[in-house]
Amino acid sequence: MRKFLICLITVALLSGCQTTEDGLSTSSTPIAVTGPAASAIAGDMASRLAEQIGSAGTTTIKMKKESSDFAAALKAALKGWGYTVITDGKGGKDVEPVELAYSIDGVDGQLLARLSTPTIALGRAYAVTAAGAVPASPLSIMQRN
Repeated sequence: MRKFLICLITVALLSGCQTTEDGLSTSSTPIAVTGPAASAIAGDMASRLAEQIGSAGTTTIKMKKESSDFAAALKAALKGWGYTVITDGKGGKDVEPVELAYSIDGVDGQLLARLSTPTIALGRAYAVTAAGAVPASPLSIMQRN
């Protein structure tokens, strides 16, 4: 019985170490977020990204061109923090933009927002309210080398 428990604990610990190649899970359901919820989540995540990557005045962020409410809100929030945001892939001369991937997924009745650059990934769960959305979890930060 003791050996079984040790094996079970070992398997549980090791299974927690598995991840997909890009660090983003694929088991959630993409969801469209609109209006106040999109703005609240984008504003919070943009401020958290700014805390992590700094240099708003000199950093250009490259986002995928998309017409969703969340993409527009995230672009506006990043610009509000002083970042130059490009969606056409054309930066200025000698400008190396930071590529930003983002997603909003529905998980267990909440929304999971994720932002990812080549060096950092942020994630946070949100509960949708009548006024928008509020954080439902602490911010998750993963730094990459």
